[in-house]
Amino acid sequence: MHQRGTSPFMGEDGRGPSLSACHVNANSVDSTMNYQSQSAPVQGHVAPGFEAVAEEFARNFTVRGDVGAAFAAVHKGKLVVDLWGGMAAPGRPWQADTLQVIYSGTKGLFAGCVLKLVERGQLDLNAPVAKYWPEFAQNGKARVLVRHVTSHAAGLPGISTPLGAADYIDYERMETLLAAQPLASDPNAYHCYHAVTIGWLVGALVRRIDGRTLGRFFAEEIAGPLGLEAYIGLPEALEPRVGRIELGPGMLPYDEAFSDEQRADPVFASIWGNPPLFPADLPWNSRAYHAAEIGGAGGIATARSMARYYGAMAQGGSIDGVTILKPETVALGRAEQSRFMDPYIAEAMAFGVGWALQTPQGRFGPAPDAFGHSGAGGSIHGGWPSEQVGFSYTMNQMRADPEDLRSRHVLKRLYEIVR
Repeated sequence: MHQRGTSPFMGEDGRGPSLSACHVNANSVDSTMNYQSQSAPVQGHVAPGFEAVAEEFARNFTVRGDVGAAFAAVHKGKLVVDLWGGMAAPGRPWQADTLQVIYSGTKGLFAGCVLKLVERGQLDLNAPVAKYWPEFAQNGKARVLVRHVTSHAAGLPGISTPLGAADYIDYERMETLLAAQPLASDPNAYHCYHAVTIGWLVGALVRRIDGRTLGRFFAEEIAGPLGLEAYIGLPEALEPRVGRIELGPGMLPYDEAFSDEQRADPVFASIWGNPPLFPADLPWNSRAYHAAEIGGAGGIATARSMARYYGAMAQGGSIDGVTILKPETVALGRAEQSRFMDPYIAEAMAFGVGWALQTPQGRFGPAPDAFGHSGAGGSIHGGWPSEQVGFSYTMNQMRADPEDLRSRHVLKRLYEIVR
């Protein structure tokens, strides 16, 4: 989410200091090279030829004020960039195994779950949602199709019942409220970002078709086979590894970030203010939110794992001999289902089946065929099929200012190398 209509890809073009020389790590796989900047708190590994990506990532700390972050890239099935730096939390440096909340990057993960069910013939994108979830037909929703849900066109972008922060951890309550809620009367609600509700809608479908929760389905069907450290519902033992999110430039509280007119709009208020998604005391840093299976925004992962996930999808659904989806299923997931200018936050958006597609903003870097999903505050995760690349930038300082170019510069360098 970008507040006051700002874009994270406008503004500065900084130049940073030169880096220390890399040396070959004989014990590392894929002929990667150890990397540590002398001028920035950055370390990790890059493959020969990818040093410019490391230099640009280091400039995020020396020039662009990053606090804690990681960037990873997979090219033709190989991990070629694996970098991290800064502080994961006050007094705790970002480590190689630091996990981070990825907010809406979670949507890119549940897309794989939806497509898995489609591939197995268990879910029809053109069928009514109520075919799988009968209670959903209440209050005129029998006509809503599965593809409407997965492309942000369902007319349920927010929940109208007043909620508190604690309600978000109860997916059964959220499903019940959405099943009973009438469709929005505002036509704009059928062409707008379903910021959090989409996760509960998809989770309800997965659970009713398969019997497993969304988080368990993802863990067993996708994360497990691919060897990912990515979670929709974090195991308690991993809690100490999670970085702490903080609000940075432009990330204002709800009452300050939006105009009186926006807050008076019942649909807008239901999406962004029920409850306010990013209050000063972020519930997203709590164990309760980390454990909850908040399918629209609660995912937690390493950049390395997100890059591997998209590295597989950019190759048609397979990596290292492991096939998650067939190439035709991945192609279906990337096929455009909706494209619109969100009327509530003035942002261009396009979607396939769960995955976001490239728009004129170029959020996913220079590749025209890019797809994936961004996360609130600046994280970005995706793939470039034409170059067989998967990438991920995770961070803990949320920004909504027009000068936030942290991921854009790094992706530009990566694209220049793989082209």
